[in-house]
Amino acid sequence: MTDYRRFHVEGGTYFFTVNLAERHRKLLTEHIGTLREAFRVIKGAHPFTINAIVILPDHLHTIWTLPTDEQDFSLRWRQIKSAFSRAIGKGERISRSRSRKGERGIWQRRFWEHVIRDEEDFARHIDYIHFNPVKHGYVKAVSNWPYSSFHRYVRLGIYSKDWAGPGMDDLDFE
Repeated sequence: MTDYRRFHVEGGTYFFTVNLAERHRKLLTEHIGTLREAFRVIKGAHPFTINAIVILPDHLHTIWTLPTDEQDFSLRWRQIKSAFSRAIGKGERISRSRSRKGERGIWQRRFWEHVIRDEEDFARHIDYIHFNPVKHGYVKAVSNWPYSSFHRYVRLGIYSKDWAGPGMDDLDFE
C-alpha cells in the first residue's frame, strides 16, 4: 500500500477543489455564512493561510499555505466539512453506504489537491480560481461574483476591477 503522506509537503501551498455530493444543490452559497464560520473555527484550531478562494453554489476552489511544520490538510478539510454539515439542516439524499456509516450526504468524500510548484503555477491557479464564476456562467464579469477573494486582490492592487470582464473569455486556463 502506498503511503501518500510522503507526497505532502510540510508548509506546502496547495490548490484544492471540493464538491458537494449533489452537484445540483446550491448549499455553499445559500449557507455562505455557515461555511465562512466553519473555515474561521477550523483555521483557529489548525492554522493555515487562504491565499485565494472562490465559493460557487456546488463547489469551491481554494489555495492554502500550511504552516512550515504542517502537512495535514486532510484533517482541516474533514473538520470544515463536518462543521458545515452539522450546522445546516438535513434534507440531502443519503446513500445506503453513508447511512450505514452514520454519514451525511452533503460533500463528496474526496477532494482534489495539487501541490503548487512555483510562482507561475501559483499565478495560473489564482487566475483560474477568480475566473471560475465566469467560466460556469454565473456572471459575465469576475467582479460581479461576491464569494471570491478577487475583491481582496483588487484592494491590494494585484488585479484591476475589470480584470477578465466581458470580452475576456478567451483566457487560457487549461
